[in-house]
Parts: sequence; structure tokens; C-alpha cells
Amino acid sequence: MTFDFSGKRVLVAGGSRGIGLAVAQGFARAGADVAICARSQGPLDAAQAELAGFGHKAIAASCDLGDGPAVLRWVEDAAQALGGVDVLVNNASGFGATDTEEGWAAGLSVDVMATVRASRVAIPHLRASKGSIVNVSSISGFRPSTRTPAYAAVKALLISYTSSQAAMLAKDGVRVNAVAPGSIEFPGGSWEKRRLAGEPVYANILASIPFGRLGTPEEVADVALFLASPLARWVTGQTIIVDGGQMLG
Repeated sequence: MTFDFSGKRVLVAGGSRGIGLAVAQGFARAGADVAICARSQGPLDAAQAELAGFGHKAIAASCDLGDGPAVLRWVEDAAQALGGVDVLVNNASGFGATDTEEGWAAGLSVDVMATVRASRVAIPHLRASKGSIVNVSSISGFRPSTRTPAYAAVKALLISYTSSQAAMLAKDGVRVNAVAPGSIEFPGGSWEKRRLAGEPVYANILASIPFGRLGTPEEVADVALFLASPLARWVTGQTIIVDGGQMLG
């Protein structure tokens, strides 16, 4: 699928690897200026160099998305550097899985509050550009999970918040949607690590996907770009599942 985001200004939170990087690459390939953030400087530098190779502005900043003031600074600095915001992609996750204080704190601080905070700063810019927000949830948000209860709960919260954001911002011409990926595998990611370690959960998940494989970050990114594009100009408040039929099992 070919998109044209020439001259658009895109912010991707958690854009140095996996789905976030694929999303940033997709926008850069389509002509956008892109700003990303992440915690680890090495992957962040590599991602910035790759994005700059598409010939458009690419800026990167180290940011702990669990740190509220840091999130606010990142969005405002990125908006100033790019001259505004047309698209905000809230992708980062704290991967807080377990039903513990630590698990809940990780998910609430990054998956939820980073989305709330980044949106808060970006919204005035998005109102001016009639732009859009794309939140990254998960199919875990649609069903109970005994393995990752805190993760499932915060992803369900994002699905709900996406609808609420869309309702609040429609009057301003700002659209808000989400993608809900299934199990996605990429180099260095958690599913690759499970596969290499021979963990039974990998085989169980693989068996649950009708297409017989895990998804790729690019397959999620294409849907995110669609939701941010004029092709989806009458779509708002929706969460699109991208899972190769994993939810059908």
C-alpha cells in the first residue's frame, strides 16, 4: 500500500524498535518528517540514522515515557523542531505483565499515562493541523488473561480511552483511532526470545494463529498509516485488530 505524507509532521513514542520503528519508517518512506523517542540511546541513534536515509527530517530524543515531565518536554520539543504536529502515534509499552505492584505501575505509567500526557501536549497542535492520533493497544485488551493480567487491563483501558478521545476531539476535526496487534515477532523482541529459548508459550501461540505464523511490525504499521491517512478520513474512535486471525481461535 502506498501512502503520501509529504510535508506532514509525525511523532512516534517508542520509535526505536519493533512496531514503533516500523511505523516511523513507514511515515518517513511516505515523505513525512518524523520525531521519535525511546529510552536506549544506541537503538535510538541507529533508528534516527535509518529514518534520515529517507531524505526527510528525522529527530530522536532519549525519553523515559514513564516520567511525566519528560514526556511533556519531548512532545513540545518535537513539535517545535518539526513546526507542528499532524500525527501522534502512542506506541510505547512498559510491558507490565503480572498482577503485582510492579506490573501495574509499569503499565499504568507508560501504556496509559504516557498516552494521556503526550496527547495533552499534542492536541493544540493537532487542532491546528486537523490531524490524528493513533494509539497502539493489543488484542490482549479484548479478553481476560491469566498470564498477563495487568498488561491486558491497561490495553483494554487504551481501547476505551481511544473512543473517549475520539468523542472529545471530533468537534475539533481531530480523529483518534487505535491498532490492536496480535503476537508480533521481530529481531530482539520478546517473541523471538521465546522462540529461541524453546518456551512452550511460543508454540501455543503459533498454533492459535490461522495463518500459521506470527505477525511482523510492518503489517501493523501499514494499518496505523492507513488510520492516519486521508483514506480513513471518516474513521474515528475505532480499534482495528491486526492479528492474522489470532482472536478467532
